[in-house]
Amino acid sequence: MILRLDDSPALIAAREISGVLSSAGHQAFFAGGCVRDLLLSHSAKDFDVATSATPDEVVALFPRTEQVGAHFGVILVKLDIAGEDTTTEVATFRHDGVYLDGRRPDAVRFTADPREDVQRRDFTINGMLLDPSKIDEVPQVDDSAVLDFVGGRDDLAHKIVRTIGPAELRFTEDKLRMLRGVRFAARLGFSIDPETLAAIQHLAPEIAQVSCERVRDELTRMLTQGHARRAFELLDASGLLAQVLPEITRMHGIEQPPEYHPEGDVFIHTLLLLDELSAGASPTLAWGMLLHDVGKPATFQPPNPLKPGDRIRFNGHVEAGIRIGEEILRRLRFSSDDAAQIVALIRHHMQFGDVSLMKQSTLKRFLRMPKFEEHLALHHADCSSSHADLDCYDFAKSAYETTEPDQIRPALLVTGQDLIDAGYKPGPQFKVMLEAAEDAQLEGRIASTEEGLQLIAREFGSA
Repeated sequence: MILRLDDSPALIAAREISGVLSSAGHQAFFAGGCVRDLLLSHSAKDFDVATSATPDEVVALFPRTEQVGAHFGVILVKLDIAGEDTTTEVATFRHDGVYLDGRRPDAVRFTADPREDVQRRDFTINGMLLDPSKIDEVPQVDDSAVLDFVGGRDDLAHKIVRTIGPAELRFTEDKLRMLRGVRFAARLGFSIDPETLAAIQHLAPEIAQVSCERVRDELTRMLTQGHARRAFELLDASGLLAQVLPEITRMHGIEQPPEYHPEGDVFIHTLLLLDELSAGASPTLAWGMLLHDVGKPATFQPPNPLKPGDRIRFNGHVEAGIRIGEEILRRLRFSSDDAAQIVALIRHHMQFGDVSLMKQSTLKRFLRMPKFEEHLALHHADCSSSHADLDCYDFAKSAYETTEPDQIRPALLVTGQDLIDAGYKPGPQFKVMLEAAEDAQLEGRIASTEEGLQLIAREFGSA
């Protein structure tokens, strides 16, 4: 078997750590997702090490360690690899006790048997171990290097996500595993084993026991690791979507005017946008695409039968979307910066329709919004997933790329201090006066402070 290995510091560190543990008489294997990815010939970013060494023995072997989960047998080992600081998670083989909080066992028992250790893990494809000492420099590995006590290699070959042991037990232990199973299936292009899917469907309401932050992070990974559309189709089929984002399930069956949205209802339209997201997409852009039409179900208006030629309308859907989006982002505890950008994407996504008619001052203010590239990307996906008319996108993109930064955001010709020096008294009117002067500057109607003050005197009166 040929494995896809690289010279990443993370891999070098994991091999070095495994070598030190082995030299000290301990078993040491790569474990978890890195083994899965290597066997699939995918790049692995993180390399975890599982060992028979106890936490105290691990700490004694390495000068730089951090005991973040020593009670659970987890030690972080820090090494300098070619000038880069690396951190590798090293976990002692263990058997878990009862999961009382739906997240972590109440107690663990360390063991020297790797077969016992893998039985506590979530999915068969994540339950294999790999002996790094049996990987040569080609790199090649013989079958004896892979320890598979759970049928992981068969499930990899058949592209199946299946729990290790009874599915309901695994999900009862840690409810987040239900979301992780969906994410793995979507990202890898696998199906979910019928028994595993049935258990998710049965236990989906219990996802409410998982912290909002953990749910948010899993959903963000689904949106940004590639195959976001498939992830949300599986979330929907599993019953999890109705639990974690009921606002998205309400998009089902919300028809749209076919002249603008021949693709179908709001849910289908949103899935098509998610299909545009590539691996590594910005989290705020991804959430903006997911939520941009979240206000449509609440504002759906069918055609008026008394008005021939009337169509479906969503009057006020942007305003409703902002309110609903803010509720979701608050519930999932997004940072204020990320929430502000996602809400901005919702707020401004319809403005592109007027971009060619905007005054120069309005257009330049539009173009200077933070992360305008994300607004462009959302609009492109929005159009591509509906009527396919990209005229407004092309206009905005051209204006953004050809307008110099100092034209979009020039040094102000008229400031608040200029108004004070001219004799105006500070007050609420100041903001209106300064915006009028800036509009005139952006449109090229004034070219100096003196001209700006003259304009203010004409429009607002002398000081």
